[in-house]
Amino acid sequence: MEEHAVVTAHPDGRDGMLGPTGIAIVTDSTACLPTTANATHGITTVPLTVLVDHDVYVEGVDHPAGELRLALTHPGEASTSRPSPHAFLSTYDDLARRGATAIVSIHLSATLSGTVDAARIAARDAQIPVHVVDSRSMAMGLGYAVLAAAHQRAAGGDIHDIAHTARDVGSRASVFFCVSSLDFLRRGGRIGAASALLGSALAVKPLLALVDGQVVPVEKQRTMARAAARLVDLVGESGPLADPAAGGSAEVHVAVQHVDAADRAQALADALSARWAPRLAGPVQVVPIGLVGATHLGPGCLGVVVAPALRGVGE
Repeated sequence: MEEHAVVTAHPDGRDGMLGPTGIAIVTDSTACLPTTANATHGITTVPLTVLVDHDVYVEGVDHPAGELRLALTHPGEASTSRPSPHAFLSTYDDLARRGATAIVSIHLSATLSGTVDAARIAARDAQIPVHVVDSRSMAMGLGYAVLAAAHQRAAGGDIHDIAHTARDVGSRASVFFCVSSLDFLRRGGRIGAASALLGSALAVKPLLALVDGQVVPVEKQRTMARAAARLVDLVGESGPLADPAAGGSAEVHVAVQHVDAADRAQALADALSARWAPRLAGPVQVVPIGLVGATHLGPGCLGVVVAPALRGVGE
């Protein structure tokens, strides 16, 4: 299989991958960060891939909306693949040639993917020090951890400061989502403790959360509309908002994510904005879940990510 590595250049033409301390930041495509964010903050992304029949699609590069939607009507017909250690090593060495003195590589929860393991294998052979961070999160939970790391780098943080910030934000981010069916998670092997809901009636829409990097059940709702309404409440019960004294944040970043449900996602974002406006560090973002997440969550999925706010993060 052909290897792919995406390295985003700074928009003004200079090498924007390195901060003032010469440290590069690497993540993977499941962070759901738009190309503009990668360019603005100097982030390098290594993509995962999705296999549909005999066709390989690179997340963040290919946009096979029709093909993927068709595949997702039958759970199990699409599968995902982590980047190889060789893809990571190629990226690390390329950054070293550009002048990087060290790298912080921040990735999808190790309980959901072997991406972190591949990065760690590559780090052993890299030309410069590479600190690999398991974010213990997914989607924009990972994305906000990466943006926080970029902010720490811009402030002059060293490799340990940057890695600590990424790990801290990733672990404190709350990720909630509801799915139309658990079949996609089950067939992809990512269902975790949520398998307890498999015997539920077909009409039930499971509300799930990511806890310590694993998918766990929260509760069941009868309709997707009720599930979406409940997501608005759950934001207030999330770690970043519930108790600032226990690690919560006075302000938070919130993102609504979805699989082929843009209208419903925007309605949810509007409801969140109306309910939690005093605690929001910025507008609620609406961010589609990428190919890999869509493959495991299925069409119609809605999610909400809540992350502690750091000045400059999420912009």
